[in-house]
Parts: sequence; structure tokens; C-alpha cells
Amino acid sequence: MSRIGRRILEIPKGVEVSLNQNTITVSGKLGKLEYTFSKLIDVVVENNEIKTLRQNEEKSTKQLHGTTNALIKNMLIGVSEGYKKEIEIKGVGYKATLKGTEIEIIAGYSHPVMISVPSNLKVEVPKPTNIVISGIDKQAVGEFAANVRKIRKPSPYSGKGIMYKDEVVRRKEGKTASK
Repeated sequence: MSRIGRRILEIPKGVEVSLNQNTITVSGKLGKLEYTFSKLIDVVVENNEIKTLRQNEEKSTKQLHGTTNALIKNMLIGVSEGYKKEIEIKGVGYKATLKGTEIEIIAGYSHPVMISVPSNLKVEVPKPTNIVISGIDKQAVGEFAANVRKIRKPSPYSGKGIMYKDEVVRRKEGKTASK
């Protein structure tokens, strides 16, 4: 049986959960999220707790059981606390600036790269070499951070590039150092 699927989720204070057939709506101080789950999964909301139950023992249903539970937990955390990813830019001349609803990133190309910020996310650039992405949807925050990182992935040889703040880049030695 799925350990994650059997997990009982506590609803944090200040968070409202409503269930309408197979759609769950979670609203809190930071916003409102909605998720439509499979008809093979039953979600029960009672006594300030959320339980997910599966209707049969097929492999695909077991997979949906754990996934649904994890997504609901992410929604509860998102509307109560929010999610945040921090990105560092390393390299001579590499920098980022916020221009309205777009981020301009200069990362060693012949042109600056412009990325539009989704409306459901908040992006801050406290320093030209740091970007802070925050929002209530964990998937949206992670995907946007990955798209920013993809502009110039960190190089294992020079250590330059765009990386997450807590990311460790394993450095490699070059050809001349192996003699």
C-alpha cells in the first residue's frame, strides 16, 4: 500500500478546503488553488484532516493515490506559506534586470535574453546576480526557475552560469591539469 497515499494531511489554520465531486479547492491567505483529481481516488475532508482513498488495487490507481495526496499537500503548503526558489548568476558580466513583467538576462551571448514572468508568480532581483522567484503553485515556481536556469547552465569546468542558490556544481579539471 502507498505510504504517501495513506498519509493523513492536516489542514493548516486559516486555510479553507472545499470538495466538489472530483475537484478540490484550497484557499488561504496567499491565494486559491484548484485541482481536479481522478475518479479512481476518493478524497475525504473531515475534522480538519484530508484523507485520500483508492477504489481498487491496480498499479495505475496506486500511482494516482500517492500523486494525488502529494499534490494536495503541496496546495496546502502553497496557500499558507508559499514556495520560493533563489537563483544565482556567476560569471564576468553576467547579470539580470527586471523590466516590467520581463527579466532581461545577460549571460555571455551576443544578445540579452528576455523572459516573460507568468502572472501567478512574483519575481524579485535584489542584486544583479540574484533572482528570487516566489508563488503559491510549487510546479509553476519550479518550472519557471528551471527555464531561467536553462538559459546558461553552470559549467563544470569554469563554474560560470545560472544555478540554484543551494546547488553544488561538481568541478572538473581541464586537459592541461591532467599531466
